[in-house]
Amino acid sequence: MDSLVSTEWLANEMGASDLRIVDCTRHLPGTGRDAQAEYEAGHIPGAVFMDLADLVDTSSPVENTLPPAEKFASRMQSLGLGDGSRIVLYDDSAVKTAARAWFMLKMFGAHDVAILDGGIAKWKAEGRPIVQGKETLRHRHFTAWQDDKNVRSKADMLANLHSKGEQVVDARAAARFTGEEADPRPNMASGHIPGSRNVPFSALYNADGTFKSAADLKQVFADAGVDLDKPVITTCNSGVTAAVVLFAMHLLGKSDTALYDGSWTEWGADPVTPKETGAAA
Repeated sequence: MDSLVSTEWLANEMGASDLRIVDCTRHLPGTGRDAQAEYEAGHIPGAVFMDLADLVDTSSPVENTLPPAEKFASRMQSLGLGDGSRIVLYDDSAVKTAARAWFMLKMFGAHDVAILDGGIAKWKAEGRPIVQGKETLRHRHFTAWQDDKNVRSKADMLANLHSKGEQVVDARAAARFTGEEADPRPNMASGHIPGSRNVPFSALYNADGTFKSAADLKQVFADAGVDLDKPVITTCNSGVTAAVVLFAMHLLGKSDTALYDGSWTEWGADPVTPKETGAAA
């Protein structure tokens, strides 16, 4: 199974005993949208709902931090996602939350994980079937395992300011990156991590919500001054759209990537960390 699958592919594979479809929608606060209610009102047949708001480390002082392996495995088992499952993820979120679910599943040991290109919006636009209610699958064993080699901490990011061993790519909108638009949260600085490049996650998609071609993706990164032959750390506001940039690089065959999980939520709130404003140098 490829990491990015089409609606046609999914329609043809539905009913396979090892296939698991997952709605990973999570909306930003203030949108007035309820992801679980929307799922129950209409989802792809067979899809279960993954509550990303629950898949966090509640003991961390930084919001939306990756959960412990045991918690993640327990939640996956209850969804019927287990060892040997082929998992297809989709969302209906403005911030493309399926990529965050993909990153976590890969980090915690799942092997066959894909994102549905275009999400449920494309599925609906093509007139494909939608069902209501909740789906319940029997529990399956999901081995609790964790490989955090692709995760960076604030200490790693501070060290990287000096070593410059890894490029830093920020997935936020340009106005938030430059500091032209202030962060709406109290006591949160504006700007970006010094030396980082800006690739707004939205630049990676076509108008219909599908990912751009490999050639076009490479051009987006080149235009932003990102060297795809060198290691990259992605960052954003809280580790969600950073996963979109990381996934796009994965589509290009790039594996020397990592995600700064604390992202600007952690960096911008710390008065000691250095910040820059303006466009990337």
